[in-house]
Amino acid sequence: MFDDKELILEAKHITRRFPASGGRKLTACNDVSLKFYKGKTLGLIGESGCGKSTFMRFLVSLDSPDEGQILFKGKDLTKLKGEELRQMRQHIQMVFQDPGSSFNPKMKVRDIICEPLLNFGRIKKSEKDAVARKYLEMVDLSGDFADRFPHNMSGGQRQRVAIARAIALEPEMIVMDEATCALDVSVQKTIIELVCRLQKEKHIAIGFIAHDLGLIQSFAHQVAVMYLGNIVEIIPGENVQKAQHPYTQALLSAIFDTRMDFHKKIESIDSEIPSPLDVPVGCPFQTRCEHCMEICRKESPLLKTIGENHEIACHLFKEEH
Repeated sequence: MFDDKELILEAKHITRRFPASGGRKLTACNDVSLKFYKGKTLGLIGESGCGKSTFMRFLVSLDSPDEGQILFKGKDLTKLKGEELRQMRQHIQMVFQDPGSSFNPKMKVRDIICEPLLNFGRIKKSEKDAVARKYLEMVDLSGDFADRFPHNMSGGQRQRVAIARAIALEPEMIVMDEATCALDVSVQKTIIELVCRLQKEKHIAIGFIAHDLGLIQSFAHQVAVMYLGNIVEIIPGENVQKAQHPYTQALLSAIFDTRMDFHKKIESIDSEIPSPLDVPVGCPFQTRCEHCMEICRKESPLLKTIGENHEIACHLFKEEH
């Protein structure tokens, strides 16, 4: 399913620590390694504060890790500076959670979409109107939206404009940071359908951050589950229901669906998530796991392969050979 010949970007052993009070360190990302493939979506899921957005910001060079490499077609993005870094940005674009805050409120939609193209000398000013209309229609908006300002549109329409701006540079990868969480459920569905259609047409690699495992499993080709800065499970999207990590299983049991068995008790994780400043030695999930063993309190589990394209960081499982 995942051909390394189609590998667009690979993050290897990414670690990021932030200074905190009392000389302590907050580890937002701990030895994170993930791969992004042409025409495929990797969904990154986890609770708020687990490090998802911090990690994705590295991919678009909005921040730099303390350790590790981010290889885009073999070139390490963490080593790029100046004009070389600027030129590289056009290949990896981002769609933010709140498009309104990423738009200049004084700019019309025409200028918002065409600004990246002008910055990289892709078009002339005289071509702005035609180009803006082309990309607006590509995201199922009327070309007349080119004359509107961001505040004259709904949240779903603004998100479509943000997607139009992201694809205007014909990038090879797009990072979407909670791009649908602020939208109505019906609008979420149309935005996801739009993203899937554009991905098929343009063979774009997508990294999609979400809280909702039910949403992400509906369209992601691969799902990575993050807990307190650690990747605890990586599983193909169509096999999420077969997830084995206790944390992923807890997330699955919390999904509300109209087709669910309402006679079955909804299981929850009773204990609170530990402070990122006080992560226990050993497995980060040990304080909330009913299967916790002695080894879990001593050694942090490493990701191991337990099936096809299925990796897990849990002492309950042995590596498949």
